[in-house]
Amino acid sequence: MTIRLLIVDDDPLVRAGLTFMLGGAEDIEIVGEGTDGAEVPELVERLVPDVVLMDIRMPRVDGLTATERLRARPGAPEVVVLTTFHADDQVLRALRAGAAGFVLKDTPPAEIVASVRRVAAGDPVLSPAVTRQLMTHVAGQPERSEQPEQVRRTAAARRLAELAEREREVALAVGRGGSNAEIAAALYMSVPTVKTHVSRILAKLGLNNRVQIALLVHDAELSEDGLSGDEDGV
Repeated sequence: MTIRLLIVDDDPLVRAGLTFMLGGAEDIEIVGEGTDGAEVPELVERLVPDVVLMDIRMPRVDGLTATERLRARPGAPEVVVLTTFHADDQVLRALRAGAAGFVLKDTPPAEIVASVRRVAAGDPVLSPAVTRQLMTHVAGQPERSEQPEQVRRTAAARRLAELAEREREVALAVGRGGSNAEIAAALYMSVPTVKTHVSRILAKLGLNNRVQIALLVHDAELSEDGLSGDEDGV
């Protein structure tokens, strides 16, 4: 399957570099480029990309606002945000808005290509180590727009209580950073069964991806064992 990719960045040199490194992949087609978040709705409507690689800082409409608006639409493409920071409040906001993950602008080309492929396949681009860092960051520096901690914790716990017992076990495992294979082994399931449970959790809770499941578990403070797993991905 060819992955249709839209690149949005206000720096022409960054766009050229991304186009060069990603355009050489046989399974990735660069369908277009944008220079600002304000252009995203029209470009997505016209070009129908599978994945949008979105810069965070742009002059008119930033990548975070563009991601929030885009992911609120039905049938929206996956979004990977570009950033220069590992633990940035803005990255967390993008993940809450439904971005499938993020990559650093100085990430080696092969890793960026792999990230686009993973997101297109439905996997978030966040290793457990990066997930831990984001969780720690937001726990220590809550966003001003968020609810008070106790209210947020209660609301998150109430949402998780809507899940069936097995779904809740899978959600907690996702919150600890487990891969599908790790969750399957720990809960004595097959990998396809884990994927089915994850899909049901997303549908029941109105979430976009498993990163948001992990954030919800964190908000409910139910990941008492900490986030663990290998470094190859959530």
